[in-house]
Amino acid sequence: MRMELQRQSNPVDMIEFVAANNDWSFERSGEDEIAMAVAGTCADYHISFSWMEEFEALHLAVAFDLAIPDSRVSAVNELLSHINGQVLMGHFDLWRQEDVVIFRQSLLLAGGAEPTDRQVEVLLSSALDACESYFQAFQFVVNCGVDARTAVEAALFETVGEA
Repeated sequence: MRMELQRQSNPVDMIEFVAANNDWSFERSGEDEIAMAVAGTCADYHISFSWMEEFEALHLAVAFDLAIPDSRVSAVNELLSHINGQVLMGHFDLWRQEDVVIFRQSLLLAGGAEPTDRQVEVLLSSALDACESYFQAFQFVVNCGVDARTAVEAALFETVGEA
């Protein structure tokens, strides 16, 4: 037996509230979807939040353009597998039809739970952090022909201090 709970508001309303409070430009493309563009240090990110009522989940997708030649698709798939084994929450996918890499994550809001502004901010910032952390690895594999393990190690290599 499944109880139907009446939700107080659409969770996308909270995304709009957080975006407005942070002066982020956004477009509400429907009642259950909002889109944003964010300039990162490595790439421009296309962000979409969607409310999926049937799953009671707020879905986040962050995409970045990456022209992948057919000859590098299997190497990128190997990289995706390697990266996704390291990412705690969310995962990366390759959408060949759009030629984008996408990071996806969902916030489960079962039982009528409402998202908080902090949850939304952390969901978005952790997704952007993952994209920023691994963007260079994708570049190394696609543009330089580097293998997945070497690309991830190089992308995550942290330097200390300044020269």
